[in-house]
Amino acid sequence: MIETLTTWLNQNKIFNVGTLEYYGDGLTVTVQLVFLSLLIGLVIAIPLGILRTSKNPWVSKPIWLYTYIFRGTPLLIQLYLIYYGLPALPGVKDSFIWPLLANAFYPALLAFILNTAAYTTEIIRGAIQQTPQGEIEAAKAYGMSWWLSMRRIILPNAFRRALPAYSNEVIFMLHASAIASVVTIIDLTGAARYIYSKYYAPFEAFTFVAMIYLCLTFTIIYIFKRLEHKLMAHLRPVGS
Repeated sequence: MIETLTTWLNQNKIFNVGTLEYYGDGLTVTVQLVFLSLLIGLVIAIPLGILRTSKNPWVSKPIWLYTYIFRGTPLLIQLYLIYYGLPALPGVKDSFIWPLLANAFYPALLAFILNTAAYTTEIIRGAIQQTPQGEIEAAKAYGMSWWLSMRRIILPNAFRRALPAYSNEVIFMLHASAIASVVTIIDLTGAARYIYSKYYAPFEAFTFVAMIYLCLTFTIIYIFKRLEHKLMAHLRPVGS
């Protein structure tokens, strides 16, 4: 069975064993890039989102400026500035970070982390501010400190409210990761570009990649729908 499939694939000019392996490698790079950027970005965004709600302008305003800049400029420009701009700074090529910057994966990862952290910070900030005042007053009545009420009451409910918006951010980052190929990273889009240039078949190459992105997108949607269904179970009528 496997030998028959391999023989059939090798008779195909575009979708043969070699090109499918190339797509597979590109898929691996895309998943790694998106997963790491979302994970690290979320870890950064949670404390920033909490501090963003502070009434102290010396705390909230610098975070607002960061989110304003990274939400107000294109991700592609941010990627260019990090990939091409950082190495141009004096002393960078002689520093310990140069081996990382010389590998295109890490500048792209840094750009994606900073971008998604900015959007996620605002998502969390908005979800925290939507916490009903009654819940906060009840936590105070029980003698909870600010941190304890934040940990037990405000943040868990904020995460539930933030899920729909955050699922859109995850999908956006998946789609935006296609720009990584402009800095020589062979992700899914980079693999399609290579196959297009090799076989002069743009329709087949990019349509196949579009189908892979569609499958990834629908998988993400399904996961978040299941997560919402589980976390919002207490809001559904009994027996539904």
